[in-house]
Amino acid sequence: MTDLTTLLEVGGPVAALGGGAAYARARHPGVYWSTVGLPVSTVRLLSSYGSVMEACGLTVAPSRLRVLAVKATTRRDVRPVPPRRGIIRPTTTGLRVRLRLAPGQEPADVAASAERLRHAWGVHAVYVTTVKPGVVELRLVGFDVLRRVRMPRKLRPDLLRVPVALREDATPFIRDYRAVPHQLTLGATLSGKSMYLRHLVAGLARQPVALVGIDCKRGVELAPFAPRLSALATDPEQAAELLPVLIKEMEDRYDLIKARQGITPSTPDEEITSDIWGLPEHERPVPVVLFVDEVAELFLVATKKDEERRDEMVTQLIRLAQLGRAAGIYLEVCGQRFGAELGKGATMLRAQLTGRVCHRVNDEASAKMALGDIAPEAVSAACAIAPERPGLAVAGDTSGGWSRIRTPYLSLGDAAETCREWARMVPDLPALKPFRPDVPVRPPAGTPSPVVRPRPVTD
Repeated sequence: MTDLTTLLEVGGPVAALGGGAAYARARHPGVYWSTVGLPVSTVRLLSSYGSVMEACGLTVAPSRLRVLAVKATTRRDVRPVPPRRGIIRPTTTGLRVRLRLAPGQEPADVAASAERLRHAWGVHAVYVTTVKPGVVELRLVGFDVLRRVRMPRKLRPDLLRVPVALREDATPFIRDYRAVPHQLTLGATLSGKSMYLRHLVAGLARQPVALVGIDCKRGVELAPFAPRLSALATDPEQAAELLPVLIKEMEDRYDLIKARQGITPSTPDEEITSDIWGLPEHERPVPVVLFVDEVAELFLVATKKDEERRDEMVTQLIRLAQLGRAAGIYLEVCGQRFGAELGKGATMLRAQLTGRVCHRVNDEASAKMALGDIAPEAVSAACAIAPERPGLAVAGDTSGGWSRIRTPYLSLGDAAETCREWARMVPDLPALKPFRPDVPVRPPAGTPSPVVRPRPVTD
């Protein structure tokens, strides 16, 4: 009886500790990783590093000098040599460790064994990146960081660089307009495409950038951001008037660049430029980001007159995509589908959009429209996105690289409030003033909002 009592006294706290660990792992994976997962995975890595490397085929035969030294000092067998391991650096989401490859090895050898390393060390995923020739970094992720997205706190804000999502390797996905000027974002209804757009607008609202919107859904997506928008078109007719103005603005900026290029023998090399970023800061025009939501609405026509207008708008969008970067005009094109069936010029426009983000789509053809021409292997990953994970997407570019990302939740009200807070950042562009959206006056605090109640049904 005494032994049973003692067992119950000891087993109670142990069971409670195990239950608490299981709860933390399910509900608070970051806390579980910091308290349990990190120490366990570190011990596994340190204790089994040599044997795991050998089992994965990542070892090489030792040099003759090493063989002679081992035989001269000990009688043990000379084992194959694994890559030299650096210091283990813990993070809030995993571990980082650098490996110096042995002679004859390449980073692809380590990347091919990433799944084996994941199981051997008990982590969620292992990613391999090249630091420099002969050195790779293993990024061990302890848990699924895309299940509940938490963006890193230390992110340096910079002009035209907006952190909008988290990659599956726990690094931020940054939309950099200077590096990737134009982008196509596809996604079905409720896939998280609008959430991605909110983060872009809210991030750019704090910067000295002109934001221009074309939202042919009567402005339901972009109208809440009206205080920060320099121009907004809410139907194809308004878009047909706005795009020529942007083309004229682009041409004026090219004239400014050409005037600066009045090259004389005494002109220093650093003053010769081919885009606005080479101009002196006091002469540099403000960058312009054009958001096109539901781009298919610009292609749909019902009459012959609409067809002519459509061709003009598509031609102007293609010109902006081809020539806008040097003038500081960038495109963010969004839609549910974007293929040749939309009409003439669709594939030509898509070819100019370097960046691609594909959320959940309704069919494989839509995923191929976004990723098939730049990263064919990413198409299957886009088709595997589950409806229960809105905001999850596959991001790629014309370099062929791709990764899974997920956008954190941002309510429409919070994004709109950010735009109201930074409304003073709207730049002065006289050409766009006729298209400046009306900003509704906010009711005083405490004013009840009107409620429309349905009439009672009577027989």
